[in-house]
Amino acid sequence: MTTIDPSALPTAPSDEDRAAVAAIPGKIGTAWARHDADAFAEVFTEDCTMILPGVFRKGRDEVRSYMAQAFAGQFKGTQVTGRPVNVSFLTADSAVLTTTGGILAPGETEVSDARAIRASWVLVKRGGEWYLAAYHNSPRDVAP
Repeated sequence: MTTIDPSALPTAPSDEDRAAVAAIPGKIGTAWARHDADAFAEVFTEDCTMILPGVFRKGRDEVRSYMAQAFAGQFKGTQVTGRPVNVSFLTADSAVLTTTGGILAPGETEVSDARAIRASWVLVKRGGEWYLAAYHNSPRDVAP
């Protein structure tokens, strides 16, 4: 029978870490509201991945470049919203966050069903700060 050394188990996350992880979607939303691709990309790790429907970007520079083009084009004038629905800490320095939300077209206050998404965020703590290592979203609803 294998025994587990209790000191090897992760400690419960601090309230500060829980709050920092839950705040990441807000940082993304703030950067998006300003259409600031630099601030958006700074939330990500250098070696991150970002998957959106039909899009795969690897690395902070690719995320920054993609968002700069998108803010000038398809996302011009839009806002984004994301509400945490679950957070799981894998270790003291890594967590998975699940959100629901989507893109708000100009003038909208609620996400339309057509643009509603669910997203998975893999977060890591580096140098005392939380960063987004991997992001993936998909449509919330599937047409019958």
